[in-house]
Amino acid sequence: MASRLAVIGSGIAGLYAALLAADAGADVVLLTKGALDQSNTWYAQGGISAVLAKPAPGDTVAAHIADTLRAGAGHCNEAAVRLMCTEARRDIEGLQCYGVTFDAGQAGATQAEATYDGGPALGLEAAHSAPRILHAGGDATGARVAGALIQAVLSRRDEGKLTLLAHARATSLVTHRGRVTGLEYLQDGRTSRLDADAVLLATGGAGQLFAQTTNPAVATADGLALAVRAGAATADLEFFQFHPTCLVSSATALPDRLDGPLLISEAVRGEGAILRDSGGRRFMQAYHPDAELAPRDVVSRSIALHLAKLGDPTGHVYLDARVIEQARGEGFLQQRFPTLTRKTLDAGIDWTRELVPVAPAAHYWMGGVRTDLSARTTVPGLYAAGEAACTGVQGANRLASNSLLEGLVFGRRAVEGFLSGGRGWDASRGSDAPRAASAAGGLRLTHASAPLPRNASAPVTVPAALEGGADLSGAPAGSWPFSSGGGEEVGEPFSREALRRLMTSHAGVLRSGELLAEAGRTLESWAGVVRPLSSAGLSPVDPGVLEDRNLLLAARLLVAAALNRRESLGAHYRDDGPDQTEPSYPPRLKASLLHD
Repeated sequence: MASRLAVIGSGIAGLYAALLAADAGADVVLLTKGALDQSNTWYAQGGISAVLAKPAPGDTVAAHIADTLRAGAGHCNEAAVRLMCTEARRDIEGLQCYGVTFDAGQAGATQAEATYDGGPALGLEAAHSAPRILHAGGDATGARVAGALIQAVLSRRDEGKLTLLAHARATSLVTHRGRVTGLEYLQDGRTSRLDADAVLLATGGAGQLFAQTTNPAVATADGLALAVRAGAATADLEFFQFHPTCLVSSATALPDRLDGPLLISEAVRGEGAILRDSGGRRFMQAYHPDAELAPRDVVSRSIALHLAKLGDPTGHVYLDARVIEQARGEGFLQQRFPTLTRKTLDAGIDWTRELVPVAPAAHYWMGGVRTDLSARTTVPGLYAAGEAACTGVQGANRLASNSLLEGLVFGRRAVEGFLSGGRGWDASRGSDAPRAASAAGGLRLTHASAPLPRNASAPVTVPAALEGGADLSGAPAGSWPFSSGGGEEVGEPFSREALRRLMTSHAGVLRSGELLAEAGRTLESWAGVVRPLSSAGLSPVDPGVLEDRNLLLAARLLVAAALNRRESLGAHYRDDGPDQTEPSYPPRLKASLLHD
């Protein structure tokens, strides 16, 4: 009998891994809590970074490695970065085998693209030293990639090679003698159990922690919560990337016509768009020598700092794409960015003639479930890939368009490890190279973070490991950073909206120890009262309760990690840290000066 791999999540990591495992003859069950197309991958615009066998002139794998390490602010796992960048071309070919077609280029098409020998168009994005971004459908890369993989999954299902469980929410991981042996899930109001030889978490991120996010509604930290409750270690939870240019719908003429927050791709700035303040002034040159093409954390922080200087900290700035149309000719924005052109028009903005109001929005969590180079977590039988995982590739700040690539490479490596029989698993090791630890130790599990009981109202508490193997369940009251020993009362009761407002104001782009400590006390109070059952008579398997509890646990872990890291680094910026001078940014090495 073939070994069974349960894959949770239908983004690029989950879809690709499920296909690879099924085609290798494994018994694969793919679960997704919504429809197959409900994922962060589907909304990804910019593309996938990769140095191909025939790269852009002067580009090399070494240059991709260097750019990734630089964007990660010295916090990356260099071995993981080297592996991902080196193996990238292999998985691009893998995508093409599953029907993904990348846009073909035209020599000299734009200032930010390159192509040659009839190859794909290679775009330039922020903090990349050469054009190396593949895209599909212009700015619809995620949807095109996910769409092709979904069709392949449906084909394998119809052929009996893969089992698909849609609208199935994983509620807990099943363990036996310290090893994951399956999971429990909720579908059609009923809880069922699925036995498996291994489980791959590919559940995406947690953008719903914040009031403004580019993530869809399904991004509620489900995989992180499942793993923590099963005892898995996490890493780098303080590093949450905010995309600098998300359309501010409240400032548009027709906000109700938007289907959610709209990310304005990095590729738009790569083509030459600039940022202006309410006075029409271009301001990014005063904050970084690369101006609009600086790393994402720098651009987001610069916007926040500039708005604070203008006395409008909750306001917005403007993206000026008119300069692209003026430079490239009428119709260029429609040709290069058809989806964004349509969606900005839906919002009542003609971006060929008008400025686009934008502000930073929660986009990507660099931290997650800690894994090694084979996507193994610290719990045998449990793999993690994509945004749910922390491979160390992204460091303190993700380089643009490396997220889809990471999901591909480590989704495949998880399957390779599974097909090998899981040999070499070492539960005491979470990474293959030493990295600075981020600590959230001492945080104890409560009702809100323990697994849901199936038929009980009493709270359940189980051990769960964090950075360095800290046990959450055994810590005495008052031992974690925010506790006063009795669970302080707060004025506002818990709600999803209250949580998102708190995280945005206290643990967003700009942070301080005082704000983080205040957030921690509020979260601790909420955690003491949010239970699986409530006076409103909610079922212990109510989907909203499941997500709320997952988000609350994720928020507590993020805030604890952010409070413990006093210095500013990458996407984590504290205005009260030991060194508040902005780091110097030497000019990036040109790709032609780097060698494979």
